[in-house]
Amino acid sequence: MKKGSLIGNVALDLGIDMQRLRSGRARIVTGESIQYTELKTDKGTLVVNERIDREQLCGDVTPCSFSFDLILENPMELHHVTVEVSDVNDNAPVFPKSVYTAVIVENNSPGVSLHTVRAKDPDENQNARVSYILEDAYIGGSRLSEYISINAESGVLHAVRSFDYEQIKQLLFVVKAQDGGSPPLSSNVTVKLMIQDQNDNPPQILYPVQTGGSLVAEMVPRSADVGYLVTKVVAVDVDSGQNAWLSYKLQKATDRALFEVGLQNGEIRTIRQVTDKDAVKQRLTVIVEDNGQPSRSATVIVNVAVADSFPEVLSEFTDFTQDKEYNDNLTFYLVLALAVVSFLFITCLVVIISVKIYRWRQSRVMYHSNLPVIPYYPPRYSDTLGTGTLQHVYNYEVCRTTDSRKSDCKFGIAGSQNVLIMDPSSTGTMQRIQSEKSILDEPDSPLEVS
Repeated sequence: MKKGSLIGNVALDLGIDMQRLRSGRARIVTGESIQYTELKTDKGTLVVNERIDREQLCGDVTPCSFSFDLILENPMELHHVTVEVSDVNDNAPVFPKSVYTAVIVENNSPGVSLHTVRAKDPDENQNARVSYILEDAYIGGSRLSEYISINAESGVLHAVRSFDYEQIKQLLFVVKAQDGGSPPLSSNVTVKLMIQDQNDNPPQILYPVQTGGSLVAEMVPRSADVGYLVTKVVAVDVDSGQNAWLSYKLQKATDRALFEVGLQNGEIRTIRQVTDKDAVKQRLTVIVEDNGQPSRSATVIVNVAVADSFPEVLSEFTDFTQDKEYNDNLTFYLVLALAVVSFLFITCLVVIISVKIYRWRQSRVMYHSNLPVIPYYPPRYSDTLGTGTLQHVYNYEVCRTTDSRKSDCKFGIAGSQNVLIMDPSSTGTMQRIQSEKSILDEPDSPLEVS
């Protein structure tokens, strides 16, 4: 509170008459070196004598108050007065650092914690409640909120996405701390997020250029001496630091005793005199490794022609290219033929198995079914009675004895006869019917059954 501000009416609060205040020569006695209050005896009020700062007076102690004694004379009276100091939002949050620095390795997981910023407000209660806000900014055309988020209560910074050192090497942004007073007070702090490189990129070969259709070769004359510079392998690594340190090694060669590769510079040189016995076509495989942990590598094929004239080189390498293309085409057609044959074989096998299963199921269905059997009659005959069964009823007698091994059976005349309409062309069937009728007409024709 400022000097002169009204604290309260002492006379009214203590029940002291104004005349008594003046006649008793009322005064304030305090043990503090600073007297914060002053008594106005003409009005009986208590006002601020020195500016009162709650944070300076009490610090973190709550509630905050100070005391003094009010003394009256004639007769002597002593009144103990305690003044409680309430807080107002007069202090903004304060960061212990002006700049925060955080480090994170690239290819991090989204949502990982990066750092924590913390501000302190010396006020109390709601005035001391601090919330954290990211100041709006743009990084590479994208909003800061697409990269970083902050917990409003704890001040913990989180990564929203995975960082790539080759795209972004550091982030510089501002965090605001704001209290809950009315009106709110705030303060800012700068945060520098350093992204640390990781060995996540292999070396890239710049020369010699690897082409798919054409074949590039370096020429070495047969008169070349020891140390002749054939070519130089050029590579770069987009990583940084030791992850970008490159070394070159000869992995394969048609003749290892003829060429070597510089470990640091990638230069390919001859290590002996070229002779006429050396092959024209020389193929070198160079591996380029970085110094990361673990290291990453790339390989390049260098074709070298040991010859003195260009036509000789052209004929040699043209045949080589044609042979390679022929072998590639032959391999393709062999694989295609094998695939077609395999497909046809599997298709035939599936068809055969399906037919077998179908026939087996049909036989099982017919075996287990209880359908009536419908008799079949030749198409040239029909039953004139309309029964469709061609029934014949016969009378017969059977005589059996105990001792005899033979039995007699007599057939009588048919009880009913069926008339069949015959096709004139069916002579054989008519003869069979006539023979059967002659047998039935004989009354004494015995049938011997053993």
